[in-house]
Amino acid sequence: MNAQAIPAERLSLNLETENDRFKRSFGSWFWGSMITATVFHFMLFQFWPTQTADDVSFASEELEVIELPPEIEIPPPPEAISRPATPVMALTEIDDDITIAPTTFADNPVDDLPPPPTDDGRSDLSAAPRFTPMTVVPEILNRPEIVRALTRMYPSILRDNGIGGTVEVWFFISTEGRVLDSRVSVPSPHTQLNEAALEVANIFRFSPALNRETIVEVWIQLPITFEVAN
Repeated sequence: MNAQAIPAERLSLNLETENDRFKRSFGSWFWGSMITATVFHFMLFQFWPTQTADDVSFASEELEVIELPPEIEIPPPPEAISRPATPVMALTEIDDDITIAPTTFADNPVDDLPPPPTDDGRSDLSAAPRFTPMTVVPEILNRPEIVRALTRMYPSILRDNGIGGTVEVWFFISTEGRVLDSRVSVPSPHTQLNEAALEVANIFRFSPALNRETIVEVWIQLPITFEVAN
């Protein structure tokens, strides 16, 4: 059985591809896109709000000319100080006759010393503290009594707050060892301690002071300390 013959024109129509159809419709797509873009840009420029640039201008200040200070002249460096000459040892021999002989008690016996100064009136010595010559210093005889007096006369307001201190006191001691006068020499910052130290000073008892074999009245200086017992 023979196949039915198909015309050549019909075969050519059935062989059209998608690329051919795209090329045939390209013109309409191109001009449609151009028209749409034109309308869009027209509407954008027509209805978009007007924008203005900010003023960024600035004014420059007038420059002021400053006069420079005069140039400082640096003085030249001082001249170098010449080094001292090298000392030279002298070869001169020292004569033994110019040396000082040692002082000994053999050459200066105690018996030849001048007598101790005499005080014609006690008022001159007791007027104010001063140096009093003596060979034997007075010693304290009633230390337990003094310790009790320190405890008794310690100002309570200072003792309760743990405040202590030392007061230097001058003592004018009689030939019997009694305190005839007492004065503050180096005070404490606390006035109450100074007053209490003078009260305690009146309780001191001493052995008499000696200047060689003579009993004399003397001024001595002693510290009186107030401290809180631990």
